[in-house]
Amino acid sequence: MARSKAYLYKGVKIRWKCDPALLKDGDETPAEAELQFPGGLQDFLAASIGERPVATDMPFAGDAAMIDGGRVEWALSWPVDGDDGFTHSYCNTIPTPLGGSHENGFRTALLRGLKSYGEFKSVKKAAQITGDDVVGASGLMLSCFIKDPQFQGQTKERLETPDAQRAVEAAIKDRFESWLTSAPANADALLEHVIERTDDRLRRRAERDVKRKTATSRKLRLPGKLADCSLPGPEGCELFLVEGDSAGGSAKQARNRKTQAILPLRGKILNVANATVEKMRANLEVQDILLALGCGSGKNYDHDKLRYERIIIMTDADVDGAHIAALLMTFFFQEMPQLIERGGLFLAQPPLFRLSAGGETHYAKDDAHREELLATTFKSKKKVDISRFKGLGEMPPTQLRDTTMALASRTLLQVTLTDAGGEQVQGLEGRRDSSDLVERLMGKKPETRLAFIQENAKFAQNLDI
Repeated sequence: MARSKAYLYKGVKIRWKCDPALLKDGDETPAEAELQFPGGLQDFLAASIGERPVATDMPFAGDAAMIDGGRVEWALSWPVDGDDGFTHSYCNTIPTPLGGSHENGFRTALLRGLKSYGEFKSVKKAAQITGDDVVGASGLMLSCFIKDPQFQGQTKERLETPDAQRAVEAAIKDRFESWLTSAPANADALLEHVIERTDDRLRRRAERDVKRKTATSRKLRLPGKLADCSLPGPEGCELFLVEGDSAGGSAKQARNRKTQAILPLRGKILNVANATVEKMRANLEVQDILLALGCGSGKNYDHDKLRYERIIIMTDADVDGAHIAALLMTFFFQEMPQLIERGGLFLAQPPLFRLSAGGETHYAKDDAHREELLATTFKSKKKVDISRFKGLGEMPPTQLRDTTMALASRTLLQVTLTDAGGEQVQGLEGRRDSSDLVERLMGKKPETRLAFIQENAKFAQNLDI
C-alpha cells in the first residue's frame, strides 16, 4: 500500500520502517526503506513490465489536467510475448480493480486515436479494431483525481462517476494522437500489433461460429464435396486438394478409399497474402479446406488435431495449375506454417504427355522429359504416339492412379522452407526468409512482382502462354 501511494503521488518520499521481529520467515518486506518514484506511474509500469518485449520503443505516458478541474496520469505499454496483460487503475488513490468510467474514457480515447491514425495511413483493417484489441493485452497504469467520486457498492471497486469518462477521454485523445504522429515508427509498430490482435479475434470468432454450426448440424462437420478416407486416424492418411470437379471425379475413382481423401476446389483459391480476414472468412474454398483439416489456423493452429498425415496439392501440369498451387502454398505458409515445417505439405507431379510405341507406354512430366524419353527409351521406335493431357480431368482414372496417386509409382515434391541460399531451415528464421519472398510475389504491391519478372525473365524458356 505504501509503495502504491509513492507511485501515485509522483516524487513524494515515504519512509518505511517496521519491527523485524514481526516479519515471518520468507517475508520479503524490508525492515526499512525509502519509497520515492520521480517518474510516478511510468516507474510503476517499468517495474511491472520488467524485461518483457514490447511493441513500441517507448510507452505512452503522461499526466494532464481535466476539464472538470481534476487530473489524470497514465502509463501504457504493449507486451508482445503472448502472456496476459494487466491493468491497475485508481481514483483518488483508491484501487478500482473492476474499472469503471475512467477506464472507459481512456479506452475510448485510444480506440478513436488509433483508428484515425489507421485511416490516415489508408489501412483498411483499422476500421475493425475494438477497444479490447488496443488495451486488452497491454500493461496499463491509470490514476485520476476528481471531486466527489461515485463508486459502485461499499467496496469501491468500480468508479461510476459519469463525467469522469468524458473528462478522461477529452484529456487523453489529443495527446495520444500527438504521440502517434510524433513517432511514426512506434505508431506503425503499434498499429501492426493491434491489427494482429484484431485478426486473431476475428479468426477465433469464425472458428466458434463453425463449431456452433457443426454442433447443430451433422452435415456441416465436413465439406459436402469432400470424399473422405475410411481410416479414423491421421496416420497414413492423405488429403488431395484437386483442381476442379472434373479432376475430382477422376481422382475419387483412382484413389485408395482407405487412406486417400479427395477435396475438389472450384477455380483459383483466394490469395490470402493480400486479403482481409473478413474476406478470407467469407471464401468458401478456404472454409472447406479448414473444415476438412480440422486443426484451426493462425495462432489457433493445433497440429494434433490435423486429420491427415499428408496434404497433397494436385493441379494440372500447366500455368493455371502452377498458379493454383502457388496460391495454396501461400495459404498454408501464412495460416499453417507448422504443417510445412513438419513435412506435411506436398505437390503431386502429374504427367503432361503420354508416349507409346510397340506396346510400350511411358509418361513425361514436361517437354524436357518428353525429349529425353524420345532420345532414349523410344530412340529405336519409328513411330511414337504422343498425346498431351489437357488436364487431370481428361485422364482415365487408371492412368491417374498409376502416374500420380499410387504410392509405388507416383512422384511427390515436398514443400519446405529455405533461406536465401536455398538451404532448408526451420522456425522463425525460415519463416522470415520465406515471408519476404511470399510478400514480394503474392503481396499487395504489384510493383514487386513486376520487378521480379524483369529480373528473371531472361531465365524463362518455353513459356506456356
